[in-house]
Amino acid sequence: MPLSSDEASRFADLLKEHAESLTARWTELVAASLRGRLSSTELRRQVEDLRKGFEQALRAGSVHLTDEASAELRAQLSELSTSRARQGFGANETAISVFAFKDAVLEVIGDGTDAGILRDYVAFSSFVDRAALFTFDAYVQVRESLIADQAEQLLELSTPVVKLWEGVVAVPLVGTLDSARAQVVMERLLQTLVDTGSPYAIIDITGVPAVDTQVAQHILKTVVAARLMGADCIISGIRPQIAQTIVALGIEFGDIATKASLADALRYVLSRTGKRTER
Repeated sequence: MPLSSDEASRFADLLKEHAESLTARWTELVAASLRGRLSSTELRRQVEDLRKGFEQALRAGSVHLTDEASAELRAQLSELSTSRARQGFGANETAISVFAFKDAVLEVIGDGTDAGILRDYVAFSSFVDRAALFTFDAYVQVRESLIADQAEQLLELSTPVVKLWEGVVAVPLVGTLDSARAQVVMERLLQTLVDTGSPYAIIDITGVPAVDTQVAQHILKTVVAARLMGADCIISGIRPQIAQTIVALGIEFGDIATKASLADALRYVLSRTGKRTER
């Protein structure tokens, strides 16, 4: 059941009255769950900030975590989730750190407390539960964002564009070429063509395990885009198995030059450029 404004005010007074002992006990409980993976100084700072956040929210009359009076507390919980996610802690560990506040409160104010306060504790406990669940949701959102950023970084790392010679750049592809990665390949290649002014680009598919219709379409789109930038593309890495698959699927590369290896492609470009390719 939700807190009443009177209950919130009484608990705010209790959190202030027992501030030191609450912070100490809450820190001990959280430290035990984290097994020393966070320094005692950093952990105590987090716990003390959260205790103050709960106290201020309750004193301002917050009876629901969604109240305006809980805005600062929600910001603190989001910050906790973000820091824990970046430090490699789990969502459960982060939520448990907040759940532990209930145990600390019960242990510190339970003895000798009148029955009315103990009854109010049920509503207070529900308030802390919602805060812990908010932390869990915030953690998941942060973690998903981190994973998306890491995936984007991996895509960029897995699609390097290298300068082989003056006027010649190459894109060595390794692994499966899906739509997302094909888009990154195209963007990086086009940007490199602009930056270097290279008239030739070699797309090397030696590391691509298999070429199907979809992969071929991605390659062809990249070639067309490069041509619009004024660069000719050569496809290298056409192994016997790849050649047979391309023929069987009826894939047409048209007038695009294809070579068996990257070295063959580079020799082909040099033969066409002559003195313009000197180092």
